[in-house]
Amino acid sequence: MFVTINGNPLNVEILGDGEHTIIACHGAPGLGSLAEPRASFGRLADAYRVVVFDARGSGDSGQAGPFTHEQWVNDVEGLRAWLGAEQVVIAGGSYGGFIAMEYAARHPGRVGAVVLRDTSADNANQELATRNAAASSRVTIDQDKLDRIMSGTVRDDADLRDCWREILPLYDHDYDPAVVERRVAATPYHYTTHNYAFAVNQPNYDIKHLLPAITAPTLVTVGRHDWITPVECSQTIAGLIPHAELRVFEQSGHSPQVEEAGLWEATVRDFLGRALGA
Repeated sequence: MFVTINGNPLNVEILGDGEHTIIACHGAPGLGSLAEPRASFGRLADAYRVVVFDARGSGDSGQAGPFTHEQWVNDVEGLRAWLGAEQVVIAGGSYGGFIAMEYAARHPGRVGAVVLRDTSADNANQELATRNAAASSRVTIDQDKLDRIMSGTVRDDADLRDCWREILPLYDHDYDPAVVERRVAATPYHYTTHNYAFAVNQPNYDIKHLLPAITAPTLVTVGRHDWITPVECSQTIAGLIPHAELRVFEQSGHSPQVEEAGLWEATVRDFLGRALGA
């Protein structure tokens, strides 16, 4: 369904009808969509009401700016109010984790629990990711394409697609070229959103000072071999959020919810059961 939030239509799906509501934010603005959190958190719809959506500027949602963190956080709050949920579990992976953390810090009374996956609390991951890409023995990365996608200077949707294909082999623990091509074909491309996120938002991104204000129980998950938001980024997050739990998935890259799906799901279910008394 399409729901107008803060003057912009959002593509929203609601899965399940449990007592507790999970709002899950996708990553990769301009590249990501609700398909990623639907595939992972949608598995919890037997016990929870799971809400996934294309963020402003991504997927099938409206393309009205601004594409700032403030606006994306306000959209999450608008979605929560539309749902009529007094409190939610806020979840997010990768760039979606940026928004989930900021929402939890700025709206602590509205958050019953937080679930994070392979994310970072500042832009230090950018330099780490660049080093990891250069050191990869799997593929030789075209430096110009890496620079364009990481700096938000891609030329158009076709260039974004080309740059995305270039770096996708780095994401998984086990590299499968066929999987990469399927992901390239399935991705919706919105280069303006991507460029804003990485050229404007990322250079000043640092919310470490906000994390001690997150009062809800928090689970931080990360793949041991994540190249773009390495384990040390999750360690920083877990060290700053009071009473956060950190779980490292040893056979995963950036997507333990896919590469160790059963273990990741069991970990999240156990955490939410304890955090919510569900």
